[in-house]
Amino acid sequence: MSLIKHTSTIAGFTVISRIFGFVRDIIIARVLGAGLAADAYQLAFTLPNTFRRLFAEGAFSVAFIPMYSRKLAGENGEEEAEKFANDVLSVFIWILLGFTAIAMMAMPFIVWLLAPKFQAIPGKYELSVFLSRVTFPYLAFISMVAMLTGLLNSRSKFAPGAIAPILFNIVMIIGVLIGHYWRGDSDDDAYVVYALSAAVSISGLVQMIYLWWSVRRAGLSLKISKPVFSDDIKKLGMLILPATFGAGIYQISQFVDTFFATSLPEGSLTLLKMADRLNQMPLGIVGIALGTAILPMLSRFIQNDDKVQVQRIQAQAFEMATLLTLPAAAALAICAPAFTTAFFVGGKFTLDDGAIMSNIVIALVAGLPAYVIVKILIPGFFARSDTRTPVLTALASLIFNIGLNIYVVLYAGFGIVGLAAATAASASLNCILLYVILHKRGWFHFTIGLANKIVRQIIATAAMSALLIWLMSWLTPYYSGSVIDKIFSLSLIVISGGAIYAIAGWAVGAIDREQLSALKRSRGK
Repeated sequence: MSLIKHTSTIAGFTVISRIFGFVRDIIIARVLGAGLAADAYQLAFTLPNTFRRLFAEGAFSVAFIPMYSRKLAGENGEEEAEKFANDVLSVFIWILLGFTAIAMMAMPFIVWLLAPKFQAIPGKYELSVFLSRVTFPYLAFISMVAMLTGLLNSRSKFAPGAIAPILFNIVMIIGVLIGHYWRGDSDDDAYVVYALSAAVSISGLVQMIYLWWSVRRAGLSLKISKPVFSDDIKKLGMLILPATFGAGIYQISQFVDTFFATSLPEGSLTLLKMADRLNQMPLGIVGIALGTAILPMLSRFIQNDDKVQVQRIQAQAFEMATLLTLPAAAALAICAPAFTTAFFVGGKFTLDDGAIMSNIVIALVAGLPAYVIVKILIPGFFARSDTRTPVLTALASLIFNIGLNIYVVLYAGFGIVGLAAATAASASLNCILLYVILHKRGWFHFTIGLANKIVRQIIATAAMSALLIWLMSWLTPYYSGSVIDKIFSLSLIVISGGAIYAIAGWAVGAIDREQLSALKRSRGK
């Protein structure tokens, strides 16, 4: 029950954050479109944001939280945990500052490595380098946020870490509006991307201040002292290094996709990133919420050698993941033309841009269930301090992804849509490999009861899909019409799709009625 409660807390705030993020992306699309400046900004934002997911929210969190949780559960819990946190902070902050400084100095080479074709377009490479230097300090700030969030999550205080992204999106919306106002009647998009890039780093600072205040409010004391490489710090480092790769296949694939996307026609990178934002909405709400909630819980049960609870938590997380992602993937695939046209097309974002973006969305969401399930399978390894296995599965998936990218872009000519499909396929492979290994080691197994639930979820998803396909054919003139037409058509799609899935899910038993009743009771307390 606590998994559902904690997941709902994180997911609730994440929904608010994703709504703000959606508004942010709509404004950026309409103000910038998919051109030179937009591509330069997307590359500049991709660098610190991917490192954030790869290291701060990926490798560091999955290595730090289990160690910190075990310290808390030990004999001298509070004292050992506080010492460990302060030792990590004292080392971590200098590594962050050093890495940020080196990366900013090496930015011309980094941009050239990721987007060599930008040099062929006058001004695009230089603008990308400048914007990347402006955005990169965000990584240092957000890495501190990840550590502070880990401290709170280990104590089952999930709300502050889930609220922080809301602050990010608010600052970003303010940034794009300032840039648009600064540009005035000019058609120079540089004003907008300057303001946007500055807003990225400012948002990281704002989040760090908020999380530091939350940690102090929770009664935790953090002190920066002379860095000492204790045995615990060395162990953490040994876990982080392979975890950086093992927990970050999706993020590493982002760099691979960025490299290939920048070799395609101008605007391809922007359209890929915009489409990925739609894909990230359910991934962030469900996947990150479940992964965040499950890791400290698994660590405690594994520490106590409670195999029954370990299996129960993982099975419950798996069921919740498919319950939410199967209909989300189907709905996004079917309704992608409606969403992209209604929300993004306008201003500098053309109908052609919207059509390409909708096809990219369809390709990406084919891997949505896999993206989320990976988030709940990887903690099963890291809670046991096993970082080697995810490295091997990630390596196999990454090689597979690169091979597919080369084929679909250079040989088959499928372009940016093929690139998105390759990413989905590689994530699915990683998911399969992780589960097979967990099963063979006896750490998690797919039960008949779980399979039965998923079959019922598929039936409910099929009922919803049939309705959405019929609605889409009927509502085509509306989602590209007036504002009133758009509101009417999208509201009908969302409400009808959600209602039929809920009704069908309830009727066929896809929704666990006991857990739903328990969740309602917990919210009423």
